[in-house]
Amino acid sequence: MTITATALPKSGEEDGTVKYAGIGPLELEAGGFLPDVVLAYETWGQLNADASNAVLIQHALTGSTHVTRGATDEEGWWEQLVGPGATIDTNKFFVISINIVGGCYGSTGPSSEAPDGRPWGSRFPLVTLRDSTEAEARLADALGIDAWHAVLGGSMGGARALEWAVTFPGRVKRCAVISVGAYSTAEQIAFAQAQTLAIRQDPNFNNGDYYGGAAPEHGLALARRIAHITYRSALELDFRFGREAQHQETPLAAAVLGERGRYQVESYLDHQGHKLVRRFDANSYIAITEALMSHDVTRSRGSLEQALSSTTAEFFVAAVDSDRLYFPAQSRELAAALPGDVPVHLIEAPIGHDGFLTEIGQLSAQLRESFFA
Repeated sequence: MTITATALPKSGEEDGTVKYAGIGPLELEAGGFLPDVVLAYETWGQLNADASNAVLIQHALTGSTHVTRGATDEEGWWEQLVGPGATIDTNKFFVISINIVGGCYGSTGPSSEAPDGRPWGSRFPLVTLRDSTEAEARLADALGIDAWHAVLGGSMGGARALEWAVTFPGRVKRCAVISVGAYSTAEQIAFAQAQTLAIRQDPNFNNGDYYGGAAPEHGLALARRIAHITYRSALELDFRFGREAQHQETPLAAAVLGERGRYQVESYLDHQGHKLVRRFDANSYIAITEALMSHDVTRSRGSLEQALSSTTAEFFVAAVDSDRLYFPAQSRELAAALPGDVPVHLIEAPIGHDGFLTEIGQLSAQLRESFFA
């Protein structure tokens, strides 16, 4: 198997720009097979001589690899935490973020070209988080990284970080798991199924083979609306929107149902759906959502305590106090099952689950002290 990775830059001039690596064929946990997998990734900083300063930051469900700006002007999604002089100081640490297999930001996914020259579409296989971890391990090998100084992420990124620590315990020295538990619960799977079904029932979905024609934009936008409700707290939605009507619309004035105006919160969800449609592939949304549905570190590993008993990393566990998608209780369950005494740090944010993005700065001091001093 030949693994080809873009050579690491000798200066910071390529920080925050996408690079690509071919990691060869990938046999998948569920029985599928991808013959030639490419991973897209971004890096910041320089890998030191013994590769001991490498930090892997995992993106969330529809997140990109663009964690922080680097050489570009594009704002990253964890600027509060990563960059020159920040908690994860890119003058000191070599930071990498990898687009998950199945994604649409450069890694092999459903919109990628299959061996026959056509997009994978409906033929794209089920990829689990364990599969994505195996793929990322090959990229780490190609870059000369035997062990990570730290692996961290929030939401699905936290699930990916945890899977790394369990699958490759000798390769993860520190692991931060933020706003996610040890497995996807029945309720989380239920929310996810509603989202994927919204896409699959779009008239333009065509069993996933819509490339070259109309995309299932309405289904993808509806999936995002469902998801976004779980990302925000009831308190935040009430505070921002209440029962107010959208500007110049009248929700309670309509001769027939289809003519009524919208409430502000409806307009807000419409906006979130339309934003995602402009930047994301519907098949990738399904593929990654189902990868997150697969999240369960206990699968074929015994009880939660048994599954975690082989880990050797130092752990940092955190939750958002108002999260109603991944409840803080799930973080407490994970922490209690980990070896040693692992506290749960709380992000105090009325916003809900998305606090792991908007309020990550609250963890800066604790993370610096624990992992990045």
